Amino acid sequence: LSGCVARFIIGPLDVIKIRFQVQLEPIKSAQSAAARHAASKYTGLGQALVTILKEEGIQGLWRGTVPGLLLTVPYTGVQFVALQHAKDTAAKLGLSGNPGWAPIVSLGSGAFAGAAGTIASYPFDLIRTTLAAQGEPKVYKNMFDAAVGITKGKGVRGLYSGLGVTMVEIMPYAALQFGLYDALQSAWKSAQVHYQQRVKGANDSQPSDTRAVNFTCGLLAGLFAKLATHPLDVAKKRYQVAGLQRSLKYGARVDSQFAMKTLQAGIVDIYKREGLSGLWKGSMPSIAKAAPSAAITFSVYEAIIGWMAADELRRANISRSSSSSSSPGTSNSSSQQ
Repeated sequence: LSGCVARFIIGPLDVIKIRFQVQLEPIKSAQSAAARHAASKYTGLGQALVTILKEEGIQGLWRGTVPGLLLTVPYTGVQFVALQHAKDTAAKLGLSGNPGWAPIVSLGSGAFAGAAGTIASYPFDLIRTTLAAQGEPKVYKNMFDAAVGITKGKGVRGLYSGLGVTMVEIMPYAALQFGLYDALQSAWKSAQVHYQQRVKGANDSQPSDTRAVNFTCGLLAGLFAKLATHPLDVAKKRYQVAGLQRSLKYGARVDSQFAMKTLQAGIVDIYKREGLSGLWKGSMPSIAKAAPSAAITFSVYEAIIGWMAADELRRANISRSSSSSSSPGTSNSSSQQ
């Protein structure tokens, strides 16, 4: 639920990010009519937004939303279940309570969770990228058409094109995101305790708004994690759309041979052709997307966990209350007999 809410809200930023990432031309605008052939289709976040609206309508900003939402359900669900399982396992092994192991547990749990979520949802991710990147006229009408077309052209393995690169990307990204989230929350709680003890005194302190803290920690964790791993995300998108025959008005196409290259060769190729900035194409919409998405996801997740815990406590109290109220009746009936 938390992932679906976040995915729908940031849908337009996701489309813009993908358009930048699969754009092979260096990002620059045409300064003269003679230079127009070298200009890139999209030159900035605002310009890309206006261009997509003009050429494709408002629905163009939510291209790939359906597979994106379908991807979010297994990805987010499996991710958080795997995260909790990893943390529970670490607790059973006595690692969670050890300050020296705490950062390693957070990073390792995050990496494991990210890998599990990615494997569970990858075909939806590839179809989402394809639909968001294709533009107009459409290469594929919808997600089912895309799934059939990709399978016919590349086999079932085509639905997993770039999975290896994605695993290399998602593990450090998820490790950083969850690790930083836990670290930021711990730092906030520690700072709050020190402040209360030094200034107000523990008895006079006011409880902080945990929703604001969760949102802020999620925002910062998502921002830094995405920025650090963005070059891998650019390479991943190139692998996913390699061979896509979209209109040439969007610029040069990613050749199908790109998918045959190793990750190192792919990154070197991007660097040679597009410079260092090519490895961070789409970083602005990516950060603008990932940071609030992480903040919303963590906030809704914490709210749902809190609601479930409160509901479980309420049920336990009702059960105890029922048991205690039935005991006197049982005693009375026994004494009457």
